[in-house]
Amino acid sequence: MPYPHEEVEDSIRRLAEAFKECERRNSWSWLADEFYHEDCVYTCPYAGAMLVVANGREEIRTTHYGRDMDVGSGWEGWSFPIISYAINGDQIISRWLNRGPGKRKDGSHYETHGVSFITYGGDGKFSSQMDLFDAAHQMKLCDELEDAGLLSPKLKEEWVLPMKRRLITMLEHNLPQA
Repeated sequence: MPYPHEEVEDSIRRLAEAFKECERRNSWSWLADEFYHEDCVYTCPYAGAMLVVANGREEIRTTHYGRDMDVGSGWEGWSFPIISYAINGDQIISRWLNRGPGKRKDGSHYETHGVSFITYGGDGKFSSQMDLFDAAHQMKLCDELEDAGLLSPKLKEEWVLPMKRRLITMLEHNLPQA
């Protein structure tokens, strides 16, 4: 039996507010305890180039919200605002942004879109989450940030270049020789 709509909606609203707090603190790992059940599964397939599955709260803390986003990871100055969501029973679809530091000359943000498919599991916590975003556009965004002098060298070395290599290797399969 699904949880009450108001309870499910409260959880995604609290997560959206918590993301703002994470940006202020530049600390994300605390979200694991606050929003995820002990046995939650958090998945991000990174466009088919690199599957990351965190089984349980501790792995969520050490991968998605720790290694990938906490202080020193290269993501300083980035934000990930949740801009909308839809709820159907215990299922939540949230739309969010990967928003880079700074703004373009025209005043627009450096950003790409993503979605999360979340299952609410009661007690204000989630039992599963899958994040999807366009990794190719994310790489293009990172190139634009680098050209503007806004891309962290650590982020480039540890995330952008390895992801570009994975995408290229994946896409070269069965590609005719030029």
